[in-house]
Amino acid sequence: MTEIHMPRLSDTMEEGVIASWRKQVGEHINRGDVVAEIETDKAIMEMEAYDEGVLEKILIGEGQTAPIGTPIGLMGDGSGSAAAAEPAGNGSAQQAQPAQPESGQQEQAAAPAAPSAGQEAAAQKAAGTNSGDTARPKASPLAKAVAKDRGVDLTNVTGSGPNGRIIRADIDAAAVEQPAAPAAQASAPSAESPASGAPAASSAATGDDVEEIPLGNIRKVTARRLTESKQQAPHFYLTSAVDVTDLVAFRADLNERLQAAGGPKVSLNDLVVKAVATALRANPSLNVSFAGDKLLQHKRVHLGVAVAIDSGLVVPVIPDTDRKSVSEIAAEGREKAERARAGKLKPDEMTGSTFSVSNLGMFGIEEFTAVINPPEAGILAVGETKDEVQVRDGEFVARKMLRVTLSADHRAVDGAVGAVFLQQLTGLLEDPIRIIA
Repeated sequence: MTEIHMPRLSDTMEEGVIASWRKQVGEHINRGDVVAEIETDKAIMEMEAYDEGVLEKILIGEGQTAPIGTPIGLMGDGSGSAAAAEPAGNGSAQQAQPAQPESGQQEQAAAPAAPSAGQEAAAQKAAGTNSGDTARPKASPLAKAVAKDRGVDLTNVTGSGPNGRIIRADIDAAAVEQPAAPAAQASAPSAESPASGAPAASSAATGDDVEEIPLGNIRKVTARRLTESKQQAPHFYLTSAVDVTDLVAFRADLNERLQAAGGPKVSLNDLVVKAVATALRANPSLNVSFAGDKLLQHKRVHLGVAVAIDSGLVVPVIPDTDRKSVSEIAAEGREKAERARAGKLKPDEMTGSTFSVSNLGMFGIEEFTAVINPPEAGILAVGETKDEVQVRDGEFVARKMLRVTLSADHRAVDGAVGAVFLQQLTGLLEDPIRIIA
């Protein structure tokens, strides 16, 4: 009998929801087959099989939640013996508990907070059946990839996985760019929402007039992290009104040239994102994170761009945003946003941002304040571009105005630093050729 366990598919995942079973009872499973789709705290991800066999029993049904390491299904030889020898820890999602270490593949069920080898492998491959027959390297593939990306020397990292294996969490702890701020303990890529600070639990209304809507994992994590952010990070807000008349004209001219060359168009938000990255490069004092007794100065600029999805908010990250062209930012941002809405974005693509941008201008929102996405020190809220009458040289003139609001963590940034950043950003947006210069 082989137990299929709920895998750890992200570094912050504590439980998962069975979005769908791709295999049914009685079906043969080969290694590498997609067995199920799991909704984590960040996305819906495919879970692949590491073992072969016949799926004899489903222990956790679709829509149910189970902690990582919990048996969610049983594989056998097809005779039904596996189903008959149902493990003690199975059952409903509510009673699910960490698997019993009856074999090597059970180890990952032992410690919900510490991903086991199988779970780390699952995270790397979006896979999930448990297997104790695989040799365990010193570091998981995911840990190696993240270490390479962040410049972490594996020889300096102490592994906390089984048999001292280095796992993703160890890299996060060791990475210079990965702050250990108190608010960063859960890390779903959330973003901010103008309404996020709000409210709380309902007034316990009951009856036929109320429909209960269970929270998905992404919504749960979004709520928890934004609450932590508002409670732990002392926010302050700075708003600037930017004359984007020239920026709008610049964008129109740029798109004509791009189309003539067969390229895709860029949006106003793409230009804003590029301008923010350029301003952060020029003013790195805002590209920091608060980490308890120190600040972490990020040497690279990775912007997160908030995307609203049905189940919550996610923030795809555009690495090295300041080094990319506006066209590259537009293409990468669009592609990641589409995959985020489809629940197909990988956890690595939603972590590591050093600053975020949230734009609600397309909904007609003139201006708003966003909640900081910890452990970042700031986020920029972008409103709608509107025609307004301005006084220039004593005369009334029609201009296109855009309001941007910086939310900053006062533990890491002072008001003057934020003001200088907005001053630089405004200068770029009002002289758009400098954005691509």
